[in-house]
Amino acid sequence: MQKTLLVATAALALVAGCKSEPAAEKPAPAEAKAPVAAPAVEIDAARLQLFAPLPEVITTAETKLTEERISLGRMLYYETRLSKNHDLSCNSCHDLANFGVDGKKFSEGHKGQLGGRNSPTVYNAAGRHVQFWDGRAAHVEEQATGPIMNPVEMAMPDEKRVVATLRSIPTYVEAFQKAFPEEKDPISLQNVGVAIGAFERKLVTPSRWDRFLGGEKDAITDAEKAGFDKFVDGGCVTCHMGAYVGGTMFQKLGLVKPWPNQADQGRFEVTKNEADKMMFSVPSLRNVAKTGPYFHDASAESLEQAISMMAEYQVGRQLPVEDVKSIATWLQTLTGSIPAEYIVKPELPASTDKTPKPEAI
Repeated sequence: MQKTLLVATAALALVAGCKSEPAAEKPAPAEAKAPVAAPAVEIDAARLQLFAPLPEVITTAETKLTEERISLGRMLYYETRLSKNHDLSCNSCHDLANFGVDGKKFSEGHKGQLGGRNSPTVYNAAGRHVQFWDGRAAHVEEQATGPIMNPVEMAMPDEKRVVATLRSIPTYVEAFQKAFPEEKDPISLQNVGVAIGAFERKLVTPSRWDRFLGGEKDAITDAEKAGFDKFVDGGCVTCHMGAYVGGTMFQKLGLVKPWPNQADQGRFEVTKNEADKMMFSVPSLRNVAKTGPYFHDASAESLEQAISMMAEYQVGRQLPVEDVKSIATWLQTLTGSIPAEYIVKPELPASTDKTPKPEAI
């Protein structure tokens, strides 16, 4: 009996011991790690010293801007009666609603004739060192009269015809008198250029890049900042710098590798100087994402193609696709705001019986 009690007691003690032993602890779930943010891209301040924000208006010491000249210039910019057939204006090839271009390889002029070079944008053009691809005009006031008299473009036969047309319209007679009050006979081809130039000097398109240069560091993205660094590293900044990201110099097209199209010799056509063969005015890159096709011969349809060609022919490099896309990403920051209210087409005065008729021949 005593033996039986001892066995039973031992069994109870074993069971009690098993119940009091703590259960094995389950491992705690691993803490979820927060994603590590990529470091912000910072542009070296020294690189930004080569650039500057756009001015609010592009003037020179010789420029006299008045509201009367600007108002007249805006009318003349849209005036088709400054063309032989009364069907073309400055805006025909430099459409202000389309970033100052017509989007065509070569613009159509008088009787559908095609110009020999791609029409560049008129926005911010007043800030360029010279006008036209070959630099044959010193400023926008001189440039504005060129297409009017060009037989392939607006095809006016002579200044006499221009003056007679404007004098036949009383509204223009009054407008020229207000714009040039110091002149006894203010209607002239030169003053047409002065007025149009006054209007064009306010065709400025500030962009996110300007805000960034002004201190707004989040105005452009990290990807765009990285693209800027690729732009500088790729050697593009050699020609494209300043407030207009270009437009400050002549440069040989095909600097290290001959340009495929040698038909147009650029500035040589003006100077006949051997050193000027294939020299062209470097364009501004402002709004470049919106102003294709590219180059004087419109040989690049896309922005990426233009970047690749510049690297190949100007720098002698074959850029990786990723670098080309990165640079194109930064160039998007140069797309500015079009001054919508400023460029509204004005109501133009009606012709009179004395207005020379169009010559549809």
